[in-house]
Amino acid sequence: MSFDRFKGRRVLVTGHTGFKGAWLCAWLVRCGARVTGYALAPETDPNLWQLLGLSEVDSHIGDLNDRAALDSAIAASQPEFVFHLAAQALVRRSYREPVETFASNVLGTVQLLDALRGVEGLQSVIVATSDKAYANVEQIWGYRETDPMGGHDPYSASKGATELATAAMRASFFGPDQPVRVATVRAGNVIGGGDWAEDRLVPDIVRGCLGGDGHVTLRQPFSIRPWQHVLEPLSGYMMLALAQVDRPEMAEGWNFGPDRAEERPVDDVARAVVAALGQGAIRHDPAAADLHEARLLRLDVSKARVELGWRPLLDFAQTIDMTAGWYGRWSRGASVRDLCSEQIEQFEMLMGSS
Repeated sequence: MSFDRFKGRRVLVTGHTGFKGAWLCAWLVRCGARVTGYALAPETDPNLWQLLGLSEVDSHIGDLNDRAALDSAIAASQPEFVFHLAAQALVRRSYREPVETFASNVLGTVQLLDALRGVEGLQSVIVATSDKAYANVEQIWGYRETDPMGGHDPYSASKGATELATAAMRASFFGPDQPVRVATVRAGNVIGGGDWAEDRLVPDIVRGCLGGDGHVTLRQPFSIRPWQHVLEPLSGYMMLALAQVDRPEMAEGWNFGPDRAEERPVDDVARAVVAALGQGAIRHDPAAADLHEARLLRLDVSKARVELGWRPLLDFAQTIDMTAGWYGRWSRGASVRDLCSEQIEQFEMLMGSS
């Protein structure tokens, strides 16, 4: 499947100022899409969105629950494709701000889908939730799209609730007789250059290695996560958006994650990033794990492989090399836009040869 099909197409990306959203905008701009973004202002300094300098994107700063502002952005963009990535995406923050987390992730999604009803020319909507949307009993096999939604913490529960809310909105307003297809996508722990979010492993490692005393403290060093480079799930989202235009049966839930052989405990990721950066040291501090965090979470991506033709392309070593290499070159003054463009081109070459 060629992403050239996005050339000249009108695309709305919510959450464009975030880590995944900024990477997606960079990729869509590279494809020649006419991109509009809607999101809150970036929270961190530095942040990928501002460093990319994507002047081609029509950027709107606003809250999903500010309906007037949201309606205005949609009217201005008249999207044919929508990628909904805007969310409160941090587990530990959800303990501090549970109401805001549910309001952003659940109600914000419903507001968007309601606002998209009746948009002429709209064909495909991709709603990103999380692997944490599943009711996690820490089973050793991967969760499938038919497994129940759930969530122990406010963030995870909000993502499970978003899945249910999206399914209800799809059944009620975007059915088979409608021209718009709405799918949900669930990805594992996404890493890559340009992430500076709080309480997230790779940004914490980079901040620790490149600053202060050069130490990185791990709360849950032996928890296993399905790590994947940010371009892996984004490629799946883009493939699915195009596929469901022609195949209405694709409008449902999808998992995008790494092969099981590429899963690693937190400690392995930390040590690999430190080694790739060439500086830093690891500390284990179980006392810092003051809030519940799942120790084991896996996704079964068989459906995406068989029905969509998507598969993960990067192994663990490649993922770490691309991620740490990005930060290393950024710290030495490389152009962020060039860094992202080079890695997207590298990934597209792998897609073409797979």
